Amino acid sequence: MATLQSLADLNRANTGAVDPANEAPVHVQKLDAQGRAYATGKRKDAVARVWIKPGSGKVVVNKRPVETYFARPVLRMILRQPLEIVGRVDQYDITVTVAGGGLSGQAGAVRHGLSKALTYYEPELRGPLKREGFLTRDARVVERKKYGRAKARRSFQFSKR
Repeated sequence: MATLQSLADLNRANTGAVDPANEAPVHVQKLDAQGRAYATGKRKDAVARVWIKPGSGKVVVNKRPVETYFARPVLRMILRQPLEIVGRVDQYDITVTVAGGGLSGQAGAVRHGLSKALTYYEPELRGPLKREGFLTRDARVVERKKYGRAKARRSFQFSKR
């Protein structure tokens, strides 16, 4: 709470004038020199670097077509979710570099990065993507193994004698 220094400050506080410091942040377009939007997505141990630019809908993952890299249809469906939500399925060419984790975690990382990149390219898409939860990093990771245990939580077999 700011201290009031004058009658004008008191009047502004009583009328409910909006303080510029408390306004909602204005999201602006963030593009690189080539006109692409870049974002990093993460899921489990996987990290995906995603670039999008206007194009015909071509998706390249680690220099391979998406059909080759993500062979299972479910993984490709996970990648398409943000584009289908905002209705931009064949409007962007997507280039992805992904490393770490397994294929499922990598698909989730690409979805997270693609959602962030879409908001950087078109800030007005932030609302629908945020409502679906695509901009939130899924923080669930594998629980570590504890000493005195067989795995993270499983105990060794009990024997009375």
